[in-house]
Amino acid sequence: MPKISLIIINYNGANLTIACLRAIEEQTFKNFELIVVDNGSSDNSLDEVREFTENSQLQFPGKIIPLDNNIGFAGGNLEGLSHAEESEYIALLNNDTEPDNNWLENLIKVMDAHPDIGICASKMVGFKTDVIDSAGDGYATSLKGYKRGEGEEKGRYNREEYVFGACAGAALYRRKMFDEIGFLDEDFFLIHEDTDLNFRAQLAGWKVMYVPTAIVYHKVRSTIGHMSDMAVYYTLRNSEFVRIKNIPALLFLRCFPEFILGEITTFIYFVIKHRKLKPYFKAKLDVLRSFQTMIKKRKLIMKNIRKVDNKYLESIMTSVWNSEFLKMKVKKSLYG
Repeated sequence: MPKISLIIINYNGANLTIACLRAIEEQTFKNFELIVVDNGSSDNSLDEVREFTENSQLQFPGKIIPLDNNIGFAGGNLEGLSHAEESEYIALLNNDTEPDNNWLENLIKVMDAHPDIGICASKMVGFKTDVIDSAGDGYATSLKGYKRGEGEEKGRYNREEYVFGACAGAALYRRKMFDEIGFLDEDFFLIHEDTDLNFRAQLAGWKVMYVPTAIVYHKVRSTIGHMSDMAVYYTLRNSEFVRIKNIPALLFLRCFPEFILGEITTFIYFVIKHRKLKPYFKAKLDVLRSFQTMIKKRKLIMKNIRKVDNKYLESIMTSVWNSEFLKMKVKKSLYG
C-alpha cells in the first residue's frame, strides 16, 4: 500500500502535464501512487499521459481517470480521491508545476513528525524566475485569502512555520483530516477551493505547516490566464462562498470595517482598473443564487466541524494594516 496518493488534474495540457510527470518520476521519495484525472480534454494529452505512465519506472503504476466533462479542479480532485488507495496522505499537484526532486520527501518528513498537522504547504516559485508565487497561504482581516510572499525574492521565507493554509496546487494532506472535515467543495469548480478547505481545517483545530524546503516551480495561471473573465469570476464568487460558509458571525462583525475597505479596493482593482464589470456583477449575482446552498453548508460546518473560538481564528489571520501585507497589496494593485 502506498504511503501517499498523488493526484494531478489534466485539461488540454499535454506539454504541461508530461513535464510535470517527468519531474514526479525523479522524486527521491518513491512510496506513492500516481493518479491523473483527465477533465474531458479535447487535445491528445490523454493519450500522451497514458503512454508516459505505461513506460514509467515508478514503483506504483499510474492510474488514469478519464472524465467525459470538465468538472473543475475541485471536482477532478474529488474524483481522483475516490480512486485512491487507503494511503495515509494525499498530495495535490497542479499539472503546470515542476517540483524539486526532494519535494515529497521534505513534505512527508514534517507531516510524519507532527501528528497535529493536517496540511503541509510548499514553497511555490515562478517557473524560470527567482520570484515567489506562494509561501503558504494567509487569510486577511479583510476576509480574503492571499498568497504569502507573492512577488518577493525566492531567497526569502526560508523558515518552517505555522501558516493559515496551503495552495492546493502543491500541498500534502493528512487523510484522517479529510475524514473529519471533508475534501474540496466541488461547487467552487476552481479557485479558492483550497481557501475553503484551509478554513475548515483551522475551524477544526488542525495545524498547517509551511515547508520552505519543499520547492515547486509554477507556470502561474497557464491554464485559465491571469486576468481572464473566468479567473475574475471564480475569484470573486468563491471568495464570497468562503466567507458565507466559514466566518463566524461575531468575527465578521469584528472585521467589518476591514471587509468594507477590501470590497472597495476589489471593485477599484477589477472593475475600474481592469474593466471587468461583467464578470464582477455575474459573480455577485451567482452568490445570491447560491446563498441558501452555502448557508446549509455553513450550518453543518458550525455544528459538526468547528472546535476553535474566534480569538484563535483572529490570532492566525493577518491584519490589513500589517506592513508586509500592505506593501504586497499596494505592489499588486499597481503592477498586477
